[in-house]
Amino acid sequence: MTKHQKAKKLNPAYMKFIDTHTHLYVEQFDDDRHTVIKRAIDSGVTRFYLPNIDTESVEGMLVLEKEYPDHCFPMIGLHPCSVKADYKEQLTVMRGWLNKRSFAAIGEIGMDLYWDTTFRKQQEDAFLRQCEWAMESDLPIVIHSRETTEVLIEMIQSINDIRLRGIFHCFTGNVKQAEAITNLGFKLGIGGVATFKNGGLDKTLADVNLEHIVLETDSPYLAPKPHRGKRNESAYIVLVAEKLAEIYGVSLAKVAEVTSKNAREVFK
Repeated sequence: MTKHQKAKKLNPAYMKFIDTHTHLYVEQFDDDRHTVIKRAIDSGVTRFYLPNIDTESVEGMLVLEKEYPDHCFPMIGLHPCSVKADYKEQLTVMRGWLNKRSFAAIGEIGMDLYWDTTFRKQQEDAFLRQCEWAMESDLPIVIHSRETTEVLIEMIQSINDIRLRGIFHCFTGNVKQAEAITNLGFKLGIGGVATFKNGGLDKTLADVNLEHIVLETDSPYLAPKPHRGKRNESAYIVLVAEKLAEIYGVSLAKVAEVTSKNAREVFK
């Protein structure tokens, strides 16, 4: 019996999970998307929140929403790695979508200076503009913060508006950063990295209350052990939850209950 099958067997009907961050619409799932979604639902994943990337990815999210209206919930936003010289035109398209229909959140937005710092100023401007949209629309934001966690914490502190809320997606920071983020009213998105050997995130999380955490996969990226390096999928969120149950010394059911409650609070 595989670990996934074991997790499924141990998962009673009342144990439900929410994947707050999954790119189910991308090409990596083109050959078996519906099978992947069914596998996740069978594993207890009831909701999939879909972060947008750029103007080209919107349609794929909306198709999934139409096919799975009770399960798939799209966001709208411009991913920082998609912020280039034409970012204002991209933002105009995003704003147009936001004016036309409802979305679960503004995301995935933020900053990423890991690969390239060329468009740092543009990333900052795009982030601030989209934060304004979120506050105007009473929507949460979902933040990508690779190599920029401190910068984004400071920017949110400078905005200083209680309407701004959401999730720091793929949190891998330290305890001090976790405290700053949660003091701002944001949740920490925790995924496969928590299961990585010698990753260190488990030690940080031991000093963070479970009330501040939501589950995510970021599929098809960052698969948890024992699937690290392979395509991630939403069913694997159970493996992340098992790791959190180990870290906090609570049952898997408790992790499911608390993190799902946290996610519902974020997305209302």
